[in-house]
Amino acid sequence: MKEMFSLRTIRKKIVMLSKLAGIALIFSYILSTGLPFGKDVSFLIWLGFVLLLVLAIDFLAGRFLSDPISRLNDSAKRMANLDFSVPSEVSTGDEFGELSASLNAMAGNLQQAFMRLEEANGRLEREVEKERRLLAERRELVDGLSHEMKTPLGIIRAYAEGVMDETDEVKKTKYAQVIVSEVERMNDLIVTLLDLSALESGAAKLAITWFDFVELVETVAGRLLLDAPGTDFVLRYELPEQKIFVNADRRRMEQVLDNLIVNARKNVRPGGVIYLKLKAECGELCFSVFNQGRTIPEKELPKIWTRFYRDSGASYSGSGLGLSITGQILSMQNLPYGAENLADGVEFWFSIPISLAKGASCP
Repeated sequence: MKEMFSLRTIRKKIVMLSKLAGIALIFSYILSTGLPFGKDVSFLIWLGFVLLLVLAIDFLAGRFLSDPISRLNDSAKRMANLDFSVPSEVSTGDEFGELSASLNAMAGNLQQAFMRLEEANGRLEREVEKERRLLAERRELVDGLSHEMKTPLGIIRAYAEGVMDETDEVKKTKYAQVIVSEVERMNDLIVTLLDLSALESGAAKLAITWFDFVELVETVAGRLLLDAPGTDFVLRYELPEQKIFVNADRRRMEQVLDNLIVNARKNVRPGGVIYLKLKAECGELCFSVFNQGRTIPEKELPKIWTRFYRDSGASYSGSGLGLSITGQILSMQNLPYGAENLADGVEFWFSIPISLAKGASCP
């Protein structure tokens, strides 16, 4: 019964409005004719009632019909322009209200679809950029490898011809040793390049473990600086006495130490100082290696971590890949690093978060 008399549809509202208008019109006519006035005055009074009725109907029609339609139209225009910030707020409880709710639901679905589309476009752009970067790296790898292979291949060819033409067995053996040395050099270069490419592309994964970094530095420095034959430098070092543990990739950090210490050994001047320092403060461990010798031009410092970089003033030849691999390994572990010129040499450094061994304290 309650549902029968409810005004939940536009049709019911229009029917109810027309019935009320008819009743009011009849009632006003009966009332005006029953008044103790002349016909002309009664007609004017009735005409006034009719005018008021028309205004009332216009007001009610605007409230129940025109206003909801206008607001729905505004909402539809905003949604057509992909503006979903303001929802439709028609809540009349009839078909207009249902249409408003449907528009809001459609706007929500469209907004979610557009968000998913934007995310997909973002992923696609990142994938395209990644592929473009990989293609550029492969091209650079091939170009660099071609350039680096020319010298050893030329040497191998020359000495191979010498082996074929030479009759002296001693010279043949010497030529063969040179060929073997150049082949090993080429193999090391290829292995290093493949390792660097794996690091840069993300194919190489880190194996994070908990280990004593002081012990690792002592082992690497002892192997490369103390036990190395034919050294012509003075070694100074400053290492903590207690164990200091870090969470990092031990094999890769050993590779970093290898590259930095070998770089210092190559660049130290004859009789100069190599100063190795490992300083621990609460929460951070800073490693640095300094070598006396010629400094790096300031404009070249940002380039030393790039692939195939070589110092034009260096007295040795190298692949130009060691520092590039070092920078890539440290970057993968989000470890800060750098190099700077001091008064009489160059210092390379990096820092790493630490966890002191049980019973140890910050110095």
